[in-house]
Amino acid sequence: MQPSHAEVARTLAAGHLPAVAHIACRPGPLPVRHVTDAHGRVLLLSPADGAFTAALRPQPGTDDTAMVLDITDVPPMAGSPALGRVWVSGWAVRLDGDEARQAVLDYADIDASGDLLDVGESKVLHRMDVAEVRYERNEKLVDVDPDDFAAATPDPLRQIEFDLIADLADHHLAEMSAYVRRQLGSSFQPKKEPEVVRMDRYGFMVRLDDKLARLSFPRPVADRHDLAHLLHPVLCHRCGH
Repeated sequence: MQPSHAEVARTLAAGHLPAVAHIACRPGPLPVRHVTDAHGRVLLLSPADGAFTAALRPQPGTDDTAMVLDITDVPPMAGSPALGRVWVSGWAVRLDGDEARQAVLDYADIDASGDLLDVGESKVLHRMDVAEVRYERNEKLVDVDPDDFAAATPDPLRQIEFDLIADLADHHLAEMSAYVRRQLGSSFQPKKEPEVVRMDRYGFMVRLDDKLARLSFPRPVADRHDLAHLLHPVLCHRCGH
């Protein structure tokens, strides 16, 4: 098992990675803070008097502006492979009144930034309704259906991936190495100790000398607690195989 293109795209666009915006007929790109809400719509938080807000000001006779949000993965560790890059295209509209107040709550569900308290004064929220999603990895470009993107959920381990991998390396290296070697069997035994370099709800990626291998969990995990329960037999010295 491994994440679908839609799941990876939602994970990258969740709001925890740096993003830049390319806005129609405007110079750029421009850095912008964002999250993707539970409905798959992108919320954009910016200073009311900033360049991004000015660039999104609609042309006369319109109430929205075409733009592309560009997000590139930042691997959790040096030597970890990147998940790639996602471009989310659509039309952005400034939110006011009740829509802005609801959007503040939706944004806070993902990133409870103190700047949300200033929306309506020194800060502005725009919402981008997604029309197109394109995901690129290893020079392969894939179109992701916007409905699949909206229905997908971000990976629950992405924000704590660094902590999880560092903990395995610092405290459970021998147990993980033994587990990986058992999973590989006698067909391939690496010269160096296997090294966990990525982790998600479906499993983890391990560096084996100059190769990468993916090992799957028996089922997708829901959160850190669920992951700890699943890995307990692997990491506990007193547990059987």
